[in-house]
Amino acid sequence: MTPLLEAPAEEPSGPRPVAAKRRPRGRTTLIIAAAVVLGIAAGTAVGYGVQARREPTPLTALSQPGLAYPAKALPAGQAPAPLPASQDRRVRTDGDLRKLIAPRPAGWEDDKELDMFAQDGWMGVEDYALDFEDEDFMYTNLLESDIRRVAAKAWKKGRYRTAAVWLVQFRSGAAAAEHAEGQRAYMPDSDHGAGNEGSALKGSGTGRYYVFPAERKAGYMPLHHARAVFHRGDVMVDINIYDTESISKKDIRTLAERQLERL
Repeated sequence: MTPLLEAPAEEPSGPRPVAAKRRPRGRTTLIIAAAVVLGIAAGTAVGYGVQARREPTPLTALSQPGLAYPAKALPAGQAPAPLPASQDRRVRTDGDLRKLIAPRPAGWEDDKELDMFAQDGWMGVEDYALDFEDEDFMYTNLLESDIRRVAAKAWKKGRYRTAAVWLVQFRSGAAAAEHAEGQRAYMPDSDHGAGNEGSALKGSGTGRYYVFPAERKAGYMPLHHARAVFHRGDVMVDINIYDTESISKKDIRTLAERQLERL
């Protein structure tokens, strides 16, 4: 079995070796194979290349009004009360990350064929990196970014519609934000991305969702693809829907909103 980057109960002792590339089998072979060509999360090297050529973005001032907690200074020796668990996101994300994946939508069922790429809901970093065009680059980049673990879930609806949700957790919110931005950076590119700017995912800050043009090739069923990318705290979220029939903006937005609420 593919080793996990981090088991739920303990931290990893060091990076794992890159696993041999696995090929999809069964009903989803055509969809997944075509999706890799189109770029499931592909073109990552292009996205990071775009970032590398940009002028550095000035950091906001470290000292800003209204950011102190508590709002008013407390008497000497008195500490502020800790945030309740309902407001402390770290309490939730430090637990079982799989439980933060939104519940399966009504009318969908678990897709065991796609779930085989995750071990009991956990995906090794090497397996996650396999979904990128430049696997070696992404594997190294994720380790250097101090990736912590990846929780994954897949569903299916009807004959060909499938959906996959990845929760990619890092050890800092900055790394999660950078990984999400690296994925969004190339999405306007028609060769590697969706060929459009996508739509803003309300309540997520910089998150966006996209509907790709249909991929059509002689002898193959058309491939439709929609994707949402955002982050919340130290977790980057990547949601993909595939089908041989059209996927609406509402379809991908609904899944993304449900997942955002969960975090």
